[in-house]
Amino acid sequence: MAKTNPGNQQTQQSANQTAGQTPKDQKKVVLTDKFNLDSLLNKGLLFVFIGLLFLPFVLNLIKGQAKDKITLSQFVRDVRDQQVSKVEVAGNELRVFYNDGVEKITRKEDGQQLVEVFKAAEIDLTATNLEIRNLSVGEVVWELMLTILPILLMVVVFFFIFRQARGAQDGIMGIGRSKAKLFIKGKQDTTFKDVGGMKEAKQELEEIVDFLKHPKKYTKIGARTPKGVLLVGPSGTGKTLLARAVAGEANVQFLSIAGSEFMEMLVGVGASRVRDLFTTAKKIAPSIIFIDEIDAIGRVRGNSSFGGHDEREQTLNQILVEMDGFSQNDNVIVMAATNRGDMLDPALVRPGRFDRRVTVSLPDLEERKYILSIHAKGKPFDPNLQWEKVARRTVGFSGADIENMLNEAAIAVARESREKITMEDIEEASLKVKLGPSKKRLHDEHERRMTAYHEAGHAVIAHVSPYSDPVHRISIVSRGQALGFTLTPPERDKFQTTKKELIDEMAVFLGGRAAEILIFDDLTAGASSDIDQATRVARAMVVDYGMSELGPMNFGPQYETAYSRSWAEPSKISDDLQQKVDTQIQKIIDTAEKRAMTLLKKYHQQLDAVAEQLLEIESLDGDEFKKIMGLPKAKVPTVNR
Repeated sequence: MAKTNPGNQQTQQSANQTAGQTPKDQKKVVLTDKFNLDSLLNKGLLFVFIGLLFLPFVLNLIKGQAKDKITLSQFVRDVRDQQVSKVEVAGNELRVFYNDGVEKITRKEDGQQLVEVFKAAEIDLTATNLEIRNLSVGEVVWELMLTILPILLMVVVFFFIFRQARGAQDGIMGIGRSKAKLFIKGKQDTTFKDVGGMKEAKQELEEIVDFLKHPKKYTKIGARTPKGVLLVGPSGTGKTLLARAVAGEANVQFLSIAGSEFMEMLVGVGASRVRDLFTTAKKIAPSIIFIDEIDAIGRVRGNSSFGGHDEREQTLNQILVEMDGFSQNDNVIVMAATNRGDMLDPALVRPGRFDRRVTVSLPDLEERKYILSIHAKGKPFDPNLQWEKVARRTVGFSGADIENMLNEAAIAVARESREKITMEDIEEASLKVKLGPSKKRLHDEHERRMTAYHEAGHAVIAHVSPYSDPVHRISIVSRGQALGFTLTPPERDKFQTTKKELIDEMAVFLGGRAAEILIFDDLTAGASSDIDQATRVARAMVVDYGMSELGPMNFGPQYETAYSRSWAEPSKISDDLQQKVDTQIQKIIDTAEKRAMTLLKKYHQQLDAVAEQLLEIESLDGDEFKKIMGLPKAKVPTVNR
């Protein structure tokens, strides 16, 4: 049985720049991104540098063999013996060319003339064929380049190799700089109008916007600007979009960075990047620093045994210090988002740091209507499409789920070359988002029949149980790992659950297994997911909710303080009491299974009718199912007060 709880408000793209750059530098930043040296290295520029490194050696090999050094006296003797054909003079260096093609080098003393050397040796140059030639300045420079160029090229190559290997974006000296992206003031056009729902969250953040727009209004009466705002909520509910909307409403600079971007293997780099980020934010104030997924660096200190633990704690400590260091008129606000608020260090969320905690929850009915209207823009829909029905169908969906659902519907219409998106397209897209695409698996008739009765068992129990949610769709078309599914989304947004609802829910979970026993006197492995969900509900009723004969007592792991939390902490109850807990869980599950079996025996005729119809057409919607059942959905009995 599949019971879905569908996630992310609308996302918008903005041109982003490196932290610390002002709007005047925007053109320069674009050019730097276009002609990035690292990207050129990736395309083969490194090999060009290596080739140039060996070029001087190749040229030397082309010119001839390596030159030997000789003494000046040996050179004079060779000239006297008429073994030398030519001498090239470059300062104090003499390049000697012999008759047999050998080239050697010698040196004379500073200021000494070559003619004086020959006179002292009593050599008559007119009696020899010796050619003496002074090298030009250009030739001397070329000789120097052949010597110096290899050293320069080696330095350049090692510079770029080190930079490429480290992967830094700011050069060798920029490893400690912040990697935050700057959304330029005036370019951030996301506002609260682009955020569907979240009325309470937006009201809380409107005060932050007013702080940034009119700081003197608050400082003159002694009010302090909130230093931090923590956005907590499930994934896909639009926490990042909400932070960008605050920046757009306040029209201030917006620095965005992920918590993981602070971390490096080098100790102290994360803390250095934190310092650079806050320094940049203060320079361009008023501004907002947004740290996404702050739980990557903000988890409780002292409970990790993984590598990099000390570096993460140093980074967190630096954030705490920087937030404490804000003066009253800094006009910089730190915003952070996480879906694991329970994991954050208490020192991070205390007053004076993250002063405000804003919960971003799943959208309710009216908020889903607004989100649907945002994401429906630019898409052609059937005029008869009932948006009220779509909004009610998507109970438990987040903004990201809704966006993805409409996008999948549009893709399906484009693939089939149709022009309008219908309700059927949206229905199929919602199933694809939550359960995966449909699969046409080849089952034999016996397997199809067992699957049909399994899903019919879920549906019949849900229909005749007063506290369960109504059946929306049944299918024996496999999706993902499931051979079939029964969807029972709630008709309305629920904020609490009663004991009677949980009991009926467990009976629905075990209805498929009960149908297999009743009809086939056998069991399949397809009920494993149902058993898991029923066990979780029963355990929660006993251990957490106090809904058993053991009374209102929590039997799970106990945490004395937030600082002593441990994910592997053992239960603090006795073995005898633990056995009673297990007995109560077993009793609740057995009762739910017996109730499911009793109801299926009572409505055996309806069970057969639903299963036979599934075997014929494979899928039934809620209205078709009600017609087959032939009786209305069981109502919650009224209570006389």
